[in-house]
Amino acid sequence: MEKRRLKAARLFAKGRSRAEVARTLGVSWAAVNNWHEAWQREGEPGLKAAGRAGRKPKLTADQLCRVEQELLRGPLAHGYATVLWTLPRIARLIATLTGVRYHPGHVWRILRALEWSIQRPEHRAKERDDEAITRWQKRRWPQRKGGRSAEGPGSSTWTRAASRSDPP
Repeated sequence: MEKRRLKAARLFAKGRSRAEVARTLGVSWAAVNNWHEAWQREGEPGLKAAGRAGRKPKLTADQLCRVEQELLRGPLAHGYATVLWTLPRIARLIATLTGVRYHPGHVWRILRALEWSIQRPEHRAKERDDEAITRWQKRRWPQRKGGRSAEGPGSSTWTRAASRSDPP
């Protein structure tokens, strides 16, 4: 977009009309009018990009890289009893490594910037016996579930809309 605005500035300098500049660049007359006013006030520098919007990030690229390396080492390497990274744990890790403090609720944005995803562990009992569960599902569940037999009566409702030729 900056290139387009600077091209407009060159066209203004050549004496082209605002309508002609709008047609040439394929933009609205209102946009060209704003550009022309800025060009008259400040020249070409008035049409340059304003720079990044918003606050600068607290962590540098090097600091983010270091945080990611430590995350890859895992929570056990940092003295935690479980292998799960939680947002408060990651916030403490970032503060320890960089001196920058983040609220745990904001840490997920940093994880997304690192292309990490939030994952939750499956909650399964340590004593779980998958073979016994499969056997039960195949043998006992059909017996307990019951179900409609092929010989029994059918449904009491119609399965299609009644037409005039169908008996009431």
